[in-house]
Amino acid sequence: MTATPASPPFVLVVEDDDSIATALEYVIRREGLGCVRATLGSEALGLIDRHHPDLILLDIMLPDLSGYDICDEVRRDAALAETKVLMMTARGSASEQRRAMEHGADGFVSKPFDLAVLRGEIARLLGRAA
Repeated sequence: MTATPASPPFVLVVEDDDSIATALEYVIRREGLGCVRATLGSEALGLIDRHHPDLILLDIMLPDLSGYDICDEVRRDAALAETKVLMMTARGSASEQRRAMEHGADGFVSKPFDLAVLRGEIARLLGRAA
């Protein structure tokens, strides 16, 4: 009997700006990863529950819930203990980065993205070679 190949890591992109979300999805799929997108925090929570993603690329400023609220929900769920969270914001200050880490984020990137940095963070968080 042949073993079935492992499915690629799965990434949830939570970003309300469609052009940024489209670009992120393109980069993620080019890396051979599965991907789904959400534009609202409430939508993201449903997708997280349904898919149990390996990585969540999470914008901090969303129309309904903040990325901090979503990160807190993920960290409270023992079933998501292995899920990595990479928070993103246009407000890339040191205090914003510190706050993201206090909420349980595993990484932080500032917008606009440096693609090499973004790819490196995704690889690091998923335990893949960059």
